[in-house]
Amino acid sequence: MTSHVLIWAIAAASIVLMLFRPFGLPEVVSTVGGAALLCLLRLVPLPLAGHAVAEGLDVYLFLTGMMLLSELAKVYGVFDWLAYIAVKQGNGSPLRLFTLIYAVGIVVTVFMSNDATAVVLTPAVLTAISRAQAKPMPYLLSCAMIANAASFVLPISNPANLVVFHNAMPSLAKWLVMFALPSFVSIAVTYAMLLWYSRRDLAGATNGTGAHVELTSAGKFSLLGILSVAVVLLVASALGRDLGLPTCLSALIVAAIVLIRERSNPRRIVHEISWSVLPLVAALFVIVEAVKSAGALAMLHAALLDVMKWPPAASAFAVGGALGFGTNLVNNLPLGLLAGATLQTAPFHQLLSKTALIAIDLGPNLSITGSLATILWLIAIRREGLHVSGWQFLKAGMLIMPVALAFTFAASLILDPH
Repeated sequence: MTSHVLIWAIAAASIVLMLFRPFGLPEVVSTVGGAALLCLLRLVPLPLAGHAVAEGLDVYLFLTGMMLLSELAKVYGVFDWLAYIAVKQGNGSPLRLFTLIYAVGIVVTVFMSNDATAVVLTPAVLTAISRAQAKPMPYLLSCAMIANAASFVLPISNPANLVVFHNAMPSLAKWLVMFALPSFVSIAVTYAMLLWYSRRDLAGATNGTGAHVELTSAGKFSLLGILSVAVVLLVASALGRDLGLPTCLSALIVAAIVLIRERSNPRRIVHEISWSVLPLVAALFVIVEAVKSAGALAMLHAALLDVMKWPPAASAFAVGGALGFGTNLVNNLPLGLLAGATLQTAPFHQLLSKTALIAIDLGPNLSITGSLATILWLIAIRREGLHVSGWQFLKAGMLIMPVALAFTFAASLILDPH
């Protein structure tokens, strides 16, 4: 029992340190430190920790592929070109530019995942708002929040979807029946609330577009590579395959073609990739395995069985609300792993599974540590010399996320009115 208490204490401390980042401590230090401490104190056997790390292989491969494509796009001017197009189409209107960025975020999230929105789209948006000389917060929040709000349109829109449903993944047709309306409501309400929250920063007009930007041949190949990876993801998902290896291999092929054509040294691109994301995710897998061994699954299973005695709508809303806010305490990746494992232990009704997934995906719009996509978004922003504090994000999230979550839960009942 003492060891279980210690596991929970170390896991909680790791998450709290990741959330508040005392002395500017990088998130990876908190999670890796916690995982290492669990292993050093033999609270998690090394073979079990190794198994937990290996379980995340598909996620590591997926992130590696996306980060490689992002660096290619940055180095060869794709982001500069996209920024020029966005600012030109915005035509001096902050609202028009905001809406355009939000719409592009929907497309990227739906067809390439919310992590791709953080890794690939955020740098382009940073370039665009710099060119437009606009106040950055509305546009940056747009990237972060649409990455979560649109992340259950398709199974591939969020890796957490694959974790929650795991071996019980619905067919694409059934998925669309379950999530099409809730996704539309999530996207629309998040847009409306974010627009209202940012209304002062979006007043007035943006300035300038800068010099005309042409896309180079290397940039065209990089952009084509990003589009080809989107196709690969759709095909892999339709075939029921894991997404990590196809994404990574596709990105490596695209990178090899571009670098060989340009006779460029790959060292610059490899050096600029934020490799710290990979040990951060691996450490989260170890921490999840530790709390599972400390009785987390049994506790969640018992709680769900008790809640199942309530009317279906009440139980679904209760579980969804708890998970939605819980993602911001422990991050939606570990909570998704726990929730997915728990939902597979008994035949829970479909509405409960639906609201659980919505909560895991949309709940992270409350705080900066709610999802891996938001952490990647933060890293992308810091690399450009900007900073968004946890309080800045929380102020927006407290107004936007609960409203969007409540409306989305209500929409999930329309086609499943138990």
